[in-house]
Amino acid sequence: MLFKDIIGQEKTKAQLVKSVENERIPHAQLFVAPKGSGALPLAIAYAQYILCQNSDGENITGNEACNLKFQKLMHPDMHFVFPVATSATVKKHPVSDLFLAEWRDFIANNPYGDLLDWYQQLGIEKKQGQIGVDEAESVVKKLSLKAFEGNFKVMLIWMAEKMNIAASNKLLKLIEEPPEKTVLLLITENEDQIINTILSRCQVVKLFPLSENEVKTALVERAHLNENEAVKIAHQADGNWNKALKIANNSGNDDQYEAWFITWIRTAFKAKGNAAVIQDLIGWSETIAASGREVQKSFLNYCLQFFRQALLKNYTAETLVFLRPKSTGFDLAKFAPYIHGGNIIEINKELNDAMYHIERNGNAKIILLDLSIKLTRLLHQKEAS
Repeated sequence: MLFKDIIGQEKTKAQLVKSVENERIPHAQLFVAPKGSGALPLAIAYAQYILCQNSDGENITGNEACNLKFQKLMHPDMHFVFPVATSATVKKHPVSDLFLAEWRDFIANNPYGDLLDWYQQLGIEKKQGQIGVDEAESVVKKLSLKAFEGNFKVMLIWMAEKMNIAASNKLLKLIEEPPEKTVLLLITENEDQIINTILSRCQVVKLFPLSENEVKTALVERAHLNENEAVKIAHQADGNWNKALKIANNSGNDDQYEAWFITWIRTAFKAKGNAAVIQDLIGWSETIAASGREVQKSFLNYCLQFFRQALLKNYTAETLVFLRPKSTGFDLAKFAPYIHGGNIIEINKELNDAMYHIERNGNAKIILLDLSIKLTRLLHQKEAS
């Protein structure tokens, strides 16, 4: 993975390269990054720079054989951990090593992909993957061995927030006192879901959403879009390269999410004072509940963004409004006045609470119906004068 192939994050790249060249590599680092900002390819490029003894800020000047191994993600001292679950081919005790072929394919084709993309690749999008104690035991065994090529060993843990408590506790001592010449790179989108004892033992590397200009330039250069189209997509992508590509290729879930959201909003409006419409909300909740927990969480995140965009529209912050609903008969400008300072905080709280309970295996039908009934009240709440 070449540093030059990673969009933006120039300051962070320079800091990582400097740490290697000054021989001051922290033994445990936590990359905290929003979706689509490039933490995974950046961490791989950093690991390649360390293991292949590259220089001059790029991965082409060191050990040629080592760099070739990294192109195929098959370096013996580079280890990967990521969330997994039982699948059609792995019936029990799933660990990352059993999915390495799929992982290499995932990175080769979609290095900016998110957790749902990964689960869809494995065919487990209706399950919640995790990094469990079996995985933690495997990590401890791997890192207790000497480096195959006599240099560093690097362990990259993607979506580290998916470590369960047993795995976190198992890895805690390893993170605190790793074997000599061992580097642990953890990546998370949710820093607050990492247990404090691990968080306190890692050097935090913060990444930021890509700028609109960075996304636009990349769309022109990599996706070969014309500048006008690239500007439009970059505005909608909200700093997420993965989302920008999906919009460009019309391959994302947003169209489905938009249809679910608009049906939900219209039904919630009608439900006030009309008990018969509650049955429609029950039906809606059952539809979403059938989609699988990762899709449910992704959809609720989409709803959060939709409500925020409506709020910005209501307060005429037009330069920040990138949402362009495709559904006929739905006008964001007409919906926006219903989202204001009097209800947005509570709407935000209820959506986050719903995601929290779904994450913890609550009954999705009940959670979503409860959220829908609360939304019915909140949409009709007046803004304080």
